[in-house]
Amino acid sequence: MSDKLFIFDTTLRDGEQVPGCQLNTVEKIQVAKQLEALGVDVIEAGFPISSPGDFNSVIEISKAVTWPTICALTRAVQKDIDVAADALREAKHKRIHTGIGTSDPHIRYKFNSNREEIIERAVAAVKYAKRYVEDVEFYAEDAGRTENEYLARVVEAVVKAGATVVNIPDTTGYCLPQEYGEKIKYLMEHVDGLSAGKAILSTHCHNDLGMATANTMAGVLNGARQAEVTINGIGERAGNTSLEEVAMILKCHKGIAIDTNINTQKIYPTSRMVSSLMNMPVQPNKAIVGRNAFAHSSGIHQDGVLKNVQTYEIMNPKDVGIDDNAIVLTARSGRAALKHRLSVLGVEMEGERLDATYQDFLKLADKKKEVNDDDILMLAGADRAAAHAVKLDYLQVTTGMGVKSVACIGLDIAGEKFEASASGNGPVDAAIKALKNIIKRQMVLKEFTIQAISKGSDDVGKVHMQVEYDGHVYYGFGANTDIVSASVEAYIDCINKFKK
Repeated sequence: MSDKLFIFDTTLRDGEQVPGCQLNTVEKIQVAKQLEALGVDVIEAGFPISSPGDFNSVIEISKAVTWPTICALTRAVQKDIDVAADALREAKHKRIHTGIGTSDPHIRYKFNSNREEIIERAVAAVKYAKRYVEDVEFYAEDAGRTENEYLARVVEAVVKAGATVVNIPDTTGYCLPQEYGEKIKYLMEHVDGLSAGKAILSTHCHNDLGMATANTMAGVLNGARQAEVTINGIGERAGNTSLEEVAMILKCHKGIAIDTNINTQKIYPTSRMVSSLMNMPVQPNKAIVGRNAFAHSSGIHQDGVLKNVQTYEIMNPKDVGIDDNAIVLTARSGRAALKHRLSVLGVEMEGERLDATYQDFLKLADKKKEVNDDDILMLAGADRAAAHAVKLDYLQVTTGMGVKSVACIGLDIAGEKFEASASGNGPVDAAIKALKNIIKRQMVLKEFTIQAISKGSDDVGKVHMQVEYDGHVYYGFGANTDIVSASVEAYIDCINKFKK
């Protein structure tokens, strides 16, 4: 009989802390429903006290999904817990995730406290949360750098106080796999409540040194029965443990008698959806979901795969939802084909929104020979810009060798039309200067990144920008087969986010 590993997805909380990747409530609900279809056991929906947006998102996600547990994060502070409990009021299955730092650096410098007082605060937080919900998870922040004997005291105290899950985060991504595995093993052997089955241990590993998945698996193999993960491994700094990696490791290694509830065939569409909504491309060599994950360029590898795919592939692409026989979309494809492909990618679309997206699809298909999944997801998300106050009406650029670049631009600002022109050091510079001639604010371009979705001279280019205005940095995104237009769209996306 196999053990069960609970999958705790924190894409909408820890994953969304990546600068420039914030989602609105509608987008969060879309991701949450896809996570439910994927089979995650727990969805960490947000940190309710951090903002009204997070608070509202937890409420709406609780209404939108049925069987997964909805979790809300708090500090070990009564007000945080009160707000989290309020945000979870609509959840069918609810959990409060509270905790405090337990490493000596956290105790000394963050809390100006001592070990005994931290245990008291931890116990008090768990007991207070138990007043609202039966399912309480406690996190020992920076457990990776916490001395094992003291950590065991903390874990035992919170389990006695009523914690059902105890999270052992490697908050800084510092631990080696053997070290983290031994930490979990030590706790399993020295905390009575764990051996008695009163609570389970959870992993939460960051990827600062590239060992998040290895550490998570070391924890699981030593007794942890919940893994905290994100889609595509997104998260603060270098990211978190990737859900897809943990799920496929357990699926591929038949000798590990541990199962998850994950429907692995929904991994790829979930990855694409999160990448598109968060404007965060997946690196080509990303394990499981990168576009090169099942590509073979070496002649020796190609020869082996042609003879027998198992020579170099340990997974069937279809097991993660990559369909080798996917319908190829071109300018001759109809609405039904587009709607089907959107559905496969986790986007349900009907009526006027489908009609508008189809028209945009036809325009793009006229420019490209084939339209790929990333193109489609980009189109599906393009209507998010429809409500923006500032919109691009037209852009005309003259450029070339030995010719000074000149741009003419037209903007629609809340229904009023504006035009301007400017010259610059290249077409993008000229276009942005023309834009600034209309939007007369002190704006500074801090970062400018161009990324192709796939390959080919007709490809859609993605542009990510950071613009500083009035002491704040705003993140913008644009996508177009014309990279100058994509750059202007990204800049306008930043402007539409400016605080009034």
